[in-house]
Order: sequence, then C-alpha cells, then structure tokens
Amino acid sequence: MSKPLIGISTYQQEASWGVWTLPAALVPAGYPRLVQRAGGLPVLLPPGDPATAAATVARLDAVVIAGGADVAPARYGAEPHPRTGPPSLDRDAWELALIEAALADGVPLLGICRGLQLLNVALGGTLVQHLDGHAGAPGVFERHDIKPVPGTLLGRTLPEPVSVPTYHHQAVDRLGRGLLASAYAEDGTIEALELPDAPGFTLAVQWHPEAGDDTRVMEALVAAGGAAAEE
Repeated sequence: MSKPLIGISTYQQEASWGVWTLPAALVPAGYPRLVQRAGGLPVLLPPGDPATAAATVARLDAVVIAGGADVAPARYGAEPHPRTGPPSLDRDAWELALIEAALADGVPLLGICRGLQLLNVALGGTLVQHLDGHAGAPGVFERHDIKPVPGTLLGRTLPEPVSVPTYHHQAVDRLGRGLLASAYAEDGTIEALELPDAPGFTLAVQWHPEAGDDTRVMEALVAAGGAAAEE
C-alpha cells in the first residue's frame, strides 16, 4: 500500500544560501520530517493563486497548514493590536483557500499554530491578538502542559495531559462556526480545535508538534489520509 501524500503549506520569504539571496518558498524542516516519521509522504505547497487551491487539494490525501506569521486582523474584522506582526496577505489568501477546499472535499486537514488560528478565522471566529506566557525568548520554543477534552478527536489521539512545545502570542477568542475546543492550557487558552460535523478529519493544535518527539497527532492525520485515499 502506498503512503499517503501530505501537502504542507509554505510561505514566501527572502532567504540566503551560497552566493544567492532570493525569494524562497520556506517551511521549517521539522514539518516534512514529522510527516515522514508518522508514515506519510510530504510535499511542499508554495504560495499560489487561491483559484488553484481546490485543484491542488484534490491531488492530496491530507493537508497541513503550517505555523508562521500573524493572520491579518482585517480577516476577522479587527484593528491591528500594537503587538500584532505585519500581515502576509498573499499567504492568508492562499492558506484560507486550501482550508476551504479541504473542508469542501472532505480532505483530512491539520492546522498547526497559525493554522489553528486561520481555521478559526475561516469559519467566522476571532483571535486574541496578544497574550503572554506561551513563547520563550525570540526563536526559542517554550513548553507547557495541555489537557485534552475526553471524548473528542484529540482526546482519543492524546488521552492524557501532555507537555508540548509552544511559540505563539495569539490565540482563539470567539470560536468559529461548528468548531469545538478540544484541549486547554492551564491558563484556559484553547489549545486545540476540531470540526465534528466536517466530512473529513479536521483538527488543529496551537502548539508545534514538529518541534517535539510526539508523533501521535500527525499519525492520526496520516491514518485519516490513508483511509480517505482507499475510499
């Protein structure tokens, strides 16, 4: 049986290597490595025309929306907070189109950090634009405990409280349509979302599994992608 093909969103940013400094489509190597460790075949999705998102998703067995820059506050009807980072409008548009295509076609979907926030915004939710205590020093992951909600998709995947790698300063405020909070931090911050009525596996986590050793969340996505491919 062939391994499921898992698409991972990337972002465009100027990068340097050798004698070159050029715009590049980037994502930390931890993402494809995590997919590989979980039994999937990773493929990187460079930002593109949102009109092509549905055709892209149709070729995949599952989609990962990676972490990164803050979502543009205008997407959820808010003015920018002083601590909100500069928007990446093209990335927002591309990844929202990927999310909408995955939800429409029942393609398994996993959001990570920004990916959780974007899923919430895609379904009409809003975000807290700044909170403290969920990131370490610049460029350093913090760790804290999260408690899954029993009986949820995440609760079945992670049946016990776990310590997770975290690096974010925004979080869910008002839940989007149909979304269920399925894990919390000790301070009450929502740490996972899922969409119980979606036609396919739909889960998002606020932490960064690609920065840790626990592969269970990605294994659940890969398994769902494999099952969908066999249907």
